[in-house]
Amino acid sequence: MLDPYLPLVLMFALAAAFALFSVTAAPYIGPRRYNRAKLDAYECGIEPSPQPIVGGGRMPVAYYLTAMLFILFDIEMVFLYPFAVSANRLGLFGLVEIALFIATVGFAYAYVWRRGGLDWN
Repeated sequence: MLDPYLPLVLMFALAAAFALFSVTAAPYIGPRRYNRAKLDAYECGIEPSPQPIVGGGRMPVAYYLTAMLFILFDIEMVFLYPFAVSANRLGLFGLVEIALFIATVGFAYAYVWRRGGLDWN
């Protein structure tokens, strides 16, 4: 009765075993060349401040803006995949709907571009 699920269970078990092996073997197999640059915090090319972020310094808003824009446009583009799979069945209605969707995404992209949201200074 559960025979069709056996390959799926075996795949999950293999993935879990590989993940566990990778995590436990990495400290023994990997190189041990530590220096000051590798041990410092990395903040996308900005020198880390000695003060904690909370109450001490201000985090640039550009980080959050970039992350939000990436999530926004990434999720919008994911909606194009179901259309690509079922484009033949949707016909003219689907074509009009996807054209409206792409136009909406295009307007949002143009708005962000015009407001300078894509400029990294």
